[in-house]
Amino acid sequence: MPNTTDSLDDKTSRPAIRAYLGGSFDPVHQGHIQMAMYVYERLLPIAEGQQRDLHVSLLPNSRSPFKQKSTDPHHRLAMLKLATQKTPIQIDELELWQTPPVYTIDSVRTLRQRYPRDSLIFIIGMDSALSLPHWKEGLALTNHVNLWIFSRSHVSRIFDKDGADKDDVDNDILPDPDNMPNTNTIQAKLPAPLQPLVVGTPTELVMPITKALATNTGLKSTPQGHIYIDARPVAAVSSTQIREQLQSVQDRLNIMQAADRQMTSIPPINDIMSHTATNPLPKWLNPAVYHYIIAHQLYSAAQFR
Repeated sequence: MPNTTDSLDDKTSRPAIRAYLGGSFDPVHQGHIQMAMYVYERLLPIAEGQQRDLHVSLLPNSRSPFKQKSTDPHHRLAMLKLATQKTPIQIDELELWQTPPVYTIDSVRTLRQRYPRDSLIFIIGMDSALSLPHWKEGLALTNHVNLWIFSRSHVSRIFDKDGADKDDVDNDILPDPDNMPNTNTIQAKLPAPLQPLVVGTPTELVMPITKALATNTGLKSTPQGHIYIDARPVAAVSSTQIREQLQSVQDRLNIMQAADRQMTSIPPINDIMSHTATNPLPKWLNPAVYHYIIAHQLYSAAQFR
């Protein structure tokens, strides 16, 4: 599938499939990309079989309501572009330039208005799903989009300190099937109004909204969205933890000296990223993103003090 913005819908085109992974991406890391790619690869055979376009996008927010400070959106967007190079993953700037607070319910309404015929999927973690009653109109999300919920059972931390962000879906897919929890158990934990909306396969999330369904008065009082629970556990890696690691790496490299330091004076990226014994970042940061962070002296101790 081409990594381009698609043309306007017409009467003869088939509804597209669109999935969105939101977060601050501060910074974007491999867990984000792996999760988006996992969803893309699950949806691709469905899209091809139904001859429909597929778009999986990262949806960076303007500023997290849970943080007092965040990195300039221009930097976060630049890192997202680097991280998604050579992938089919797209970037949607819907929220990025808005004045906070920006609420998810407003974003999904905008997306539904923008793509009235398409199958829309919003990707969230189980922790976010459980907190939906506390979001602004959180239980109304399924009036506009479907939800793809990843379980956070049996998560494992890769850093010593636990500093998980509350607004990010910061995850890495674990391949071990023995860690998969029971879907029924996960479903029972959802807020009661959402439990009847759970379906068994991603295919059921992308059923086209036909004219007959859209005009069926029986559907007007019920949510049109469905929920797919992906029982594959995910291991959480926190952007907060990555920022802390970046600060310590920068201290060791002694690079926070002059504001006008040139990229050519930075230690070779392969040298920086190869010391895995003392630097766990290679597993979680795209080298180009890491180089960008170092070059622009992001995530210094002073910045997030």
